[in-house]
Amino acid sequence: MSIEFERLRLLWPDHLGLARPDKAESGTAHAISLFTLGFDRVMTPHDGGLMMEGLPDCDANFEGSDVRPSWQEGTHVVIPDITRLGHPVPLAPRNVLKDIIEKWNSHGLNPMVGIELEAFLFEPDGEGSWRPIASPGAYVYGTGMAVDPSGTIDEIMVTSRRIGLPLESVNSEYDNGQFELTLAYTDALRASDDAFLFKVMAREIAASRGLLLTFMGKPINDRGGSGFHVNLSFNDESGSNVLYDESADDGLSEMARSSMAGMLHHHVGMTALLAPTVNAYKRLQPGSLCGYWANWGYDHRGVTVRVPPARGQGTRIEHRLADGCVAPHQGVAAVLTAALLGYEKGYELPPVETLDCIERASTDVIPPESLGAALDALEEDGDYVEAFSPAYIDGFVTVKRAEWARYQKWTTDWEMSEYLPFL
Repeated sequence: MSIEFERLRLLWPDHLGLARPDKAESGTAHAISLFTLGFDRVMTPHDGGLMMEGLPDCDANFEGSDVRPSWQEGTHVVIPDITRLGHPVPLAPRNVLKDIIEKWNSHGLNPMVGIELEAFLFEPDGEGSWRPIASPGAYVYGTGMAVDPSGTIDEIMVTSRRIGLPLESVNSEYDNGQFELTLAYTDALRASDDAFLFKVMAREIAASRGLLLTFMGKPINDRGGSGFHVNLSFNDESGSNVLYDESADDGLSEMARSSMAGMLHHHVGMTALLAPTVNAYKRLQPGSLCGYWANWGYDHRGVTVRVPPARGQGTRIEHRLADGCVAPHQGVAAVLTAALLGYEKGYELPPVETLDCIERASTDVIPPESLGAALDALEEDGDYVEAFSPAYIDGFVTVKRAEWARYQKWTTDWEMSEYLPFL
């Protein structure tokens, strides 16, 4: 079946979580060295980026059946496969996720994922910067004009339905100007693709209205942070959810317990992949309901690994550490890798959390305090690096160390406000 459109946007996720677009009727090529770029557009050489070998091409290819409707008139979109010389590029996060899914498939299991996004909507402040939208009538878990006076979130909802992105629910979050946007449960690759395209679409709709929708983890000092919650389960070849065991007192299978144990065992090591910016560590603080401690609990929003009350086919695990800015494919791959290691190695699950996780928790295992420390911890977690992708980790760490180094040399607004009047 042929699809009629005037323009096709090839949108694919890079190592920074950005969408690299192009216009093409079939495949196209890009310099593979874009995987060495930081947010400052400076290339940081590493072996996988081939920067010192002439910046050769990688290829973006797709099947016609992968083309989707777009939010722009006369336009369709597609997420292509990124290859070089016929082989998947290991620096592309979508390729890493595919590999992790294949590892699960080799055990006869198919990962299923649902993603919850959080974001703030900003408006111009009249002085060349941004502020949260003015919504004096807003309240927690609100909907309608009280929380979305410009109708921007409403347009995002309508557009999602029109183009087939499965936005399951939307509501305001705890703070004014913040929203929770939940996508439907499906297989892991499709869920990550949906989340990736949704974030691009939502930001572009906001931009068309002169607004800014940001998934940044902690954009405002005196308000809460925005996370990226990964809900997951695993179906066997018959389609049954293997996290459920009706004979267990709590309904959780041994497979569920070992998968959660893997997430907690690699809590410190995988933080950099889930909190990949300097800003992300402003959100990772105690008492912030963000997955701070390496713990788990039944329907407990203060833990990192939450087990919601549903059982049977609806049994799932919710991982709550990831920052809102994480690239969906990278974030899902990171959680699935830790779960896989727990499943394969049989890690023992620690006791369930019973403390409040506001002032107290039963463990002192917490994330690294900064991006720099998290990169160190990632490289030190050899089992995790090997399972995730050594080549991807090498490129990711190289670019992120350059980002951390830039930050350490940068004079911040806080320093100017704190010291300039007196020193």
